[in-house]
Amino acid sequence: MDLGNCRQIGPGFTLVHGFGTVINGSAVIGSNCTILHNVTIGGGHGGSPVIGDNVYIGAGAIIIGGIHVGNNVKIGAGAIVVEDVPDNSTVVCEKAKIIRHNV
Repeated sequence: MDLGNCRQIGPGFTLVHGFGTVINGSAVIGSNCTILHNVTIGGGHGGSPVIGDNVYIGAGAIIIGGIHVGNNVKIGAGAIVVEDVPDNSTVVCEKAKIIRHNV
């Protein structure tokens, strides 16, 4: 787990099985957020994410760039989030698809 120099994490923060989790030092995380293992919250073009209150981030999710994740949001396992997410939303990734099959 790598929290960098993250100084802006609200009360009630829960890190479940933090193995492989990386949080950029300039990210902002609100109150009562739960983050599972192998999550990346990283900086990119436009800065680092700002994550609201009461947010659940599933295993393996990636949140990158100067985006805002609203309050009461659920981000599903493996989701890649690179755009703002409004309050009271659920974000999931599409089902994996086979792009090539060698016989």
